[in-house]
Amino acid sequence: MPNQKKAYFFAILAVICWSTVATAFKIALKSCDFLQLLFFSSLASSIVLFLILVFQRKLFLIRNMRRSSFMQSVFLGFLNPFLYYTILFKAYSILPAQEAMTLNYTWPVMLVLLAIPLLKQSLSLKSMLAVFISFTGIFIISTKGHPMEFNFSNALGDGLAVGSSVIWALFWIYNVKDKKDDVVKLFLNFLSGCIFSGILMLLFSDFSEFSFTALPAIVYIGIFEMSVTFVFWLSALKYTKSADKVSQLIFFSPFLSLIFIHFIIGENISASTLIGLFFITLGIIIQQSSLKLFQRKQK
Repeated sequence: MPNQKKAYFFAILAVICWSTVATAFKIALKSCDFLQLLFFSSLASSIVLFLILVFQRKLFLIRNMRRSSFMQSVFLGFLNPFLYYTILFKAYSILPAQEAMTLNYTWPVMLVLLAIPLLKQSLSLKSMLAVFISFTGIFIISTKGHPMEFNFSNALGDGLAVGSSVIWALFWIYNVKDKKDDVVKLFLNFLSGCIFSGILMLLFSDFSEFSFTALPAIVYIGIFEMSVTFVFWLSALKYTKSADKVSQLIFFSPFLSLIFIHFIIGENISASTLIGLFFITLGIIIQQSSLKLFQRKQK
């Protein structure tokens, strides 16, 4: 199979997998709280990533790692998965899946905004327009289609969903500076996050809410949201001639997610969600040139 076809194959696999996880989040949260979901899914992800490292014969990279490099991974693991998924799973526990998923999709917009103070980038008129359009989408979703009334249906949940996108963008910025092997980075991040989330779960979780019926969804999330799917995506980027050729496929993910959410969970997809997602996606597409500029500066 030609390399570009391999790239599309792995990219499509990744997009399909990521499109199902919002549904899996809501299914799991019916039988456990968000802290239990975070710990057990991080644990499943760590195990899978460890097995991948064994298969790829890369464990020696961890043994030979400097202490400073290891501590960098611990810090990134605090950001993601620990802080990011703590906020995101809490948002999913109190919001409809369609709303949490769509608002979380704003991370590319947050990436452009964070690049201003952290990377000393200026905000062009094009990027300002993109941010305005995407935030219009956020207001449409958060106000159930009445943005001018400023009457938020669930301010806490919406704030958490958008806040999680800020954490993800922050993680993305710092992760680009981490030059370790990608799978090694993922394993150490999730192992660190697993430890942090385990402590939080023991301190604040109510185990009377946990049911073993949640385990299939939890393991699914650990595999297809947090570990294997990242490897699929990294493989797509490895084989493609141009990252742009596969990165555009990611725009299908939120729309596919809405299909799974509707037919598996049974949520009726509201017009405000579709309109808001259109505005958010349009803003992201407009500001893609800003993201490419950021990527070039990191090389």
